[in-house]
Formats: sequence, C-alpha cells, structure tokens
Amino acid sequence: MPKSLAAVLFDMDGTLVETEQHWGTAMFALARRLGGEMSAEARERTVGTSMATALGILYADVGVTRTEAEARADARWIEDTVAGLLTGPLTWRPGARELLLEARHAALPTALVTTTPRRLADVVLAKMDRDLDGLPAFDVTVCGDEVPARKPDPSPYRQAMAALEVDAAGCVVVEDSLSGATAGLAAGAAVLGVPSL
Repeated sequence: MPKSLAAVLFDMDGTLVETEQHWGTAMFALARRLGGEMSAEARERTVGTSMATALGILYADVGVTRTEAEARADARWIEDTVAGLLTGPLTWRPGARELLLEARHAALPTALVTTTPRRLADVVLAKMDRDLDGLPAFDVTVCGDEVPARKPDPSPYRQAMAALEVDAAGCVVVEDSLSGATAGLAAGAAVLGVPSL
C-alpha cells in the first residue's frame, strides 16, 4: 500500500457540480413527451447510469416500448435539452471547488471520470477552469462516450489511472452514485462517497 496519495479521480454530475438535476429535468420532460410521468423512484435509479440504462428504466416506468431508432432520438433529445440547461451559471457542490483547488495547488494529479458525453462535459469543464484561479481543473478527462464500458464497469476509472500513470492502490475516487462507487472500488481505488441525489 503506497504511503502517499497518487491521484484523485472525480465524478462530475452531482459530485463536483450541481448538474445532475438537469438530467432529471430532461428525463421527466421526455416521459411527458411520451405520454406518461416518470416516478421519483425510477429517476433515482437512473442516477449515475448510462443513457441506455436510464432510458430503459424510464420506458419501463412509463410503460412504453421504443425502437432502437426512437431510443437514439430520445437520447439525443435528452442530451440537447441538458446542453441548453448547461448554458446557465455553474453551481459547485458544497466544498467541491475548494477541494479541487487544494489538489491543484498541491500538484496532486487529478482526473475527471464522467458518464456524461464529451460535448456536454466540455461545456462544464470550460466553466470549471475559469472558476479555478486560472488552473486547469484536471490533468486527464474521461467521458462516457470515450470508454469501452460505462460505470458501474471499472474501465472508465482504469482508463483514467492508466492515462495518469498511477497505481489504483494510491488513488481516491470521489463519487455520488452507487454505480460510480462500484466502478471505483472495482478499479481498485478507495472511494469517498458524497451525499447527493
């Protein structure tokens, strides 16, 4: 076991910034477009999952069946809706900006590991960089559309660790969802769970 911390790997939505509710807003709106109402319990089960998993939960909850083409269109609609919501101001989770700044000032390697697609994550990353005294928020970023499998699979965290050239045993993963915590543990890191949705 290493005597010092090698790197900190962060989830984004609901962990560092208050963006998770944007996904909820879009999911609830899609359910209404499909003629139903998604339950709060179903929404809770979608947190931290892939788009395919989240849509499957939504469809089952609302009681609809969609073709593959319709599901792709629904996923794009959700992403476009979230993109519009991300144009507003960035709201950090309590203590998140300070923790990230502390890591950056200490020259501790950091990575962002998010299920969010790159086109949406980049909008948030640009705002984060501006908020961190001119420091880049992360050394490495891994987005949901850049990995062979998504959380709870450990591959997103393993990919970030490989890019940082660090051993998992020296890493801490900061996550707000069960699927993210599961991925971090399966990758061999210690996990710090952050209360969120």
